[in-house]
This record gives sequence, C-alpha cells and structure tokens, in this order.
Amino acid sequence: MDIDFIPIAALNHYSYCPHRYWRIFCASEFEDNQYTIDGTTLHERVHTMGDLNLGEIWQIRAIYLKSEQYNLIGKADLIEAENGHFYPIEYKRGKKGEWANDELQVVAQALCLEEMTQTTIDIGYVYYGQTHQRQEVKINSNLRQSAFTTIKAIQEINQTKKIPKAVYSTKCKGCSLYSACLPMANDKVNRYRESE
Repeated sequence: MDIDFIPIAALNHYSYCPHRYWRIFCASEFEDNQYTIDGTTLHERVHTMGDLNLGEIWQIRAIYLKSEQYNLIGKADLIEAENGHFYPIEYKRGKKGEWANDELQVVAQALCLEEMTQTTIDIGYVYYGQTHQRQEVKINSNLRQSAFTTIKAIQEINQTKKIPKAVYSTKCKGCSLYSACLPMANDKVNRYRESE
C-alpha cells in the first residue's frame, strides 16, 4: 500500500486554518501576497548560505527530513548540532509571539530528526526575520500530542476528501488565499454568514 507523506509545512497551514490546508495541499490553490513573498525571499537567503562550523556548533541549511513512522517529509531551514544534540530552527518572516502553527512545524521537524538520528530532541527554535530573534520551542508532551492530532486530522482529510469549513476570523486578512476563500462582495459574505 502506498503511503502519502505529509509535507512538514502542512502542519503549520492546518494549524493556521484547516480550510487553508485543504486549498493549498488538496486543491492545489496558492496565491502570493506580500507575506508569502517576504517569506520566500527569507527562505531563499537562508538556504543559499551553506553549511558552517562555528567551533562546537555545526550548522546545516536546507536539509531534507523524513519520518516513516509519522509519514512526514520536508525541508528544514537550519539544523544546529552541538555535543550530539540536534536543534531544528524554522525561519519565519514575522516577529516573536504566540504562534502555535510555527511551533507545530518545528515539532514536525524534530519528529523527523529524532527518527533519522536516533536521538531525542527537546528544544527547537523559530527565527523571526522581522525582529532578528529566535524564539525557543520546548518540544514537550503537549506539543507532541498536538502534532500527532494534527497529523491524524490531515490524514483524515486526505483520505475522506472532505473539505474543512472556512471559519472566518481576523487572521483571514493576512492569508494569501483571502480573496479566493472569502467572497469580496459584502452581500455574499453576509448571505454566507446568515446561512451558518
């Protein structure tokens, strides 16, 4: 039986909005906006910097990761290794804050790295380009469980082909799929909301 691997970034998209996940990964819809373009530019810079040895810290950029156990596949922006410990570091364009979707992406990378290196990873980071700061992600049992739940939910969407309902909130305005997902005419929006 063929197993469909889940892109690591899919956990981020699903956590942000399950409907967004479906549009990007199931319906193959994607549009750029200023945020996605900024993010792509940041990732291109990070991925072209190469590997680096900083004394006791070894950095490798743009490395592919895979987990057979969790059916995950993707690319890490940066992995640091120090004294036998590995730390996934995901680059994002924004600023530090409470971004559960970014944390899930780091956890997914850690799950792959653990399987690939036969080690346990307790800490990862998100580097935010706007503030040039790292935010620590403690890869604890709660975050791991959230990742497992998200993986299961994604697998269910992939198998059933059921489209998650679009739930409108303030974060929709920052989404590159906003105009495709949310009708632009107010009367259509109001009719949709009334039918909920």
